Parts: sequence; C-alpha cells; structure tokens
Amino acid sequence: MSINYDGQVAIVTGAGAGLGRSHALALAARGAKVVVNDLGGKGGSLSAGSLAVVAEIEATGGQAIANGANVADMAQVTAMVEQTMQQWGRIDILVNNAGILRDKSFGKMTIEDFQLVVDVHLMGSANCSKAVWDIMKAQNYGRIVMTTSSSGLYGNFGQANYGAAKMGVVGLMNTLCIEGEKNGVKVNCLSPTANTAMTEDLIKDQRVLDLMTVESVTTGLLALVAKESPTRTILGCGAGGFARAVIKETDGIYLSPEQQTPENILANWKALEDESNAKELKAGWMQTNKYVAKAAAFLGVDLSS
Repeated sequence: MSINYDGQVAIVTGAGAGLGRSHALALAARGAKVVVNDLGGKGGSLSAGSLAVVAEIEATGGQAIANGANVADMAQVTAMVEQTMQQWGRIDILVNNAGILRDKSFGKMTIEDFQLVVDVHLMGSANCSKAVWDIMKAQNYGRIVMTTSSSGLYGNFGQANYGAAKMGVVGLMNTLCIEGEKNGVKVNCLSPTANTAMTEDLIKDQRVLDLMTVESVTTGLLALVAKESPTRTILGCGAGGFARAVIKETDGIYLSPEQQTPENILANWKALEDESNAKELKAGWMQTNKYVAKAAAFLGVDLSS
C-alpha cells in the first residue's frame, strides 16, 4: 500500500515552523495542495514562516498558499476556508496543529493565560473543524486531526491550561467521529513529542533532542489523514515510537439502593478499580447501558424484550 494525497487539499494550522511545517511539507510531497496557516501580523499580513514554507513546496513542484488567520478568531478562520474553496474548490484534510504555551504552576498562573491557551488549542480546533465540517460532509469525505498531548492525557506540572485544552480536543474528537461517520469524515488525535520551539526549554539533553525529530511525528500524522486511516484514535508519536492511547473504564461494582452510600463505595474501592475486565467505551450511551444492565441483573429484570 502506497499512501498519497493526489487531488486532495489540506489545511495545516501553525505551519510556519516546527511540527506544522513538517506536516505541510510531507503532505505536499505526497501530492496534496496545502494551505500553510501561520499567525500573521495585524491587517492580515502573512508570516515569514508561512511564506518560506510555501516557497519550499513550490520549489519542488507542489502547490501551496499562505494564510495568516488567527485560529482563535472564527471570522478569520471562515475567511481562510473561503480562500481555500475559491482557490481549489474542496477541503479534504484539516490538521489542527496551531498552539502556544503559557506555562506556570496553577497557583501562579493568571486566568487570562489559562483562557488564552484554551482559546488557541481547544477553540482554535473547534473553529477550524466547524468551518470545514459541512464541506467535508457534502463531499462524503474528510480527515480531521486534533493535536493532543501527554500533558492532557496524563498531566504535567505547570501546564494546567495546556493540559485542559489538550484533553478538551480529545472530547471534541470523541463526538465528531460519531457525527461524521455516515459521511466519511474521520477524526483522530495526534499526541506528539518532538524537538520544537515549544519543547526546547523543557528538555536539555541534546542527545534526546536529536532523537525527537519532527519528521518522526509527521509519519504518524500522514497515517491519520490517509484514505485508509482509522477513526477515533489517539496516536502517540515520538523519536520513532508509535502507540495508541486508550481511555478505558473498569467493569466496576453494583450497589443496591440500600447499599448506595459513600462509605460502601470506598469500602469496595479495590474491586471498583480492578482493571482486569476494563473496556474501551466508544460512546456515552455504552456507559449508561452498562450501569443499567448491572442494576437490571440484580433486580432480575430482563431488558432484552
């Protein structure tokens, strides 16, 4: 199987440097026409980074346009999508990559910095996904990737704002992949670790940084936006390692109405957290059905009829 994106149009946000630049170049190298989005200056001016990436793509025979939209501004995002449709008439791939950091411990972090990071990462992903959603549904084809993080999935000191936003995009994916399924729109999350401007101050060992190439992460991105891609997947990528992160729920316990006290929950905690029969639930109703089935079994109620 050979993956290419011939005839497809991709929007990559935050593509003037780092991971976004790598994503844009790789998509173009495999045939995609690429919108290289990177935050420009006032008045809609284009960043030097986005123009440089466009020049790189065009130098190798590819097609690309630069765009300076702020992903946290829905009006600018809408204009970006309109520009793309006027240029190429379709949008097949959206890579929500744009991001910023404002790291501080939660006690020292201003609420403004919390809001700013959420606006860029979570609302930026929602804005861009909303702007292309109906287009992809009408085409009966689309691939959307959210960029999550281990800071959201597992936590990281000093990144309450970033972690909250990055877990938020997982929730966004979980619903969009359900709503887009019948129209061929697949939605996934990329959880990268790479040597970029966002991580250079966090990791000091150059030997480690040399392993954490942006290209190794882009390899995973290319798989998530392929025609044969999965959906509802959190793909971890870094330094050549690839893994799927999965949210599971333990089988848990059942307490009858007269037993339903906080004391009994804590008394049965070991059984409640037993992971031997944990399962991945792929929709909210599956959790409801599980709990109701436990209650019905205790009461001897047949729910099959």
